[in-house]
Amino acid sequence: MKDYKHSSAEEYAALSRRFVLQAQQEFDNGDRLQASEKAWGAAAHAVKAVAASRGWNHNAHRLLFDIVDQISRDMESPALRSLFQTANSLHQNFYENWQPDGLVQDGINEVKQLVDLLDEIRSQPPMPSAVIDPRQWEHLTQSARD
Repeated sequence: MKDYKHSSAEEYAALSRRFVLQAQQEFDNGDRLQASEKAWGAAAHAVKAVAASRGWNHNAHRLLFDIVDQISRDMESPALRSLFQTANSLHQNFYENWQPDGLVQDGINEVKQLVDLLDEIRSQPPMPSAVIDPRQWEHLTQSARD
């Protein structure tokens, strides 16, 4: 079995694209819960792909939010935060099953946008980081711990 904890940016990106396709398939097969979690996984792996390409720590759930916040500031793209919040709501839906079909489908579509946007960002040279929160920056740039 592959150890995804130490995946490369390309491996994370490939997983992200695979999961977004699986999310749509699960939804089309009537499984909102699995569709929700696959969409969340697609978003999380897309974020990890960007972080890995920049050498940032990404080995904790909390760090995904810090990464999205930092990328959003660097790229001057508040939409990243909003799209990631949608993905997070799908993650919650996996446990709670409170979102109706229309919201889940809309969420999958927004995660597709997020994955595409993060793929585009990852393919560009990194912008100089606009460090707003020094603690957050420290978390992102410290060595990843096992």
